[in-house]
Amino acid sequence: MTLPSLVLLLFAVFSSAAGQIMLKHGMRVAAKTTEHAGGSLAIRAATTPWVVLGLAVFGISAIAWMSTLAQVPLSIAYPFNALGYLLIVVASSTVLHEKTSLWTWGGSLLVVVGLVTVFAGQSA
Repeated sequence: MTLPSLVLLLFAVFSSAAGQIMLKHGMRVAAKTTEHAGGSLAIRAATTPWVVLGLAVFGISAIAWMSTLAQVPLSIAYPFNALGYLLIVVASSTVLHEKTSLWTWGGSLLVVVGLVTVFAGQSA
């Protein structure tokens, strides 16, 4: 894998995770607004800036992912989604202040070990 391909792949994974965090935050806002003011959650979500931004970032990540797949074998690229899982667990805990258990952190560590194993095998 070339350095530009790796950078594109990491951009796709990081932007996907960022989009998911923005969507979660936006849906919290939309749900809270709907609870207090009434109306349709779907309409509130569609007009919540964090949801709109999250969808845009997620869309950009999809384009980056498709570009990555044109250059990198799926068997190498797909395990990098595990890094996105770890990023989301960290961000949900630190940014969104969600509870994460020791089991979640342990499982996340195992996922990262798997990613390192795949990457090391590709480099060999």
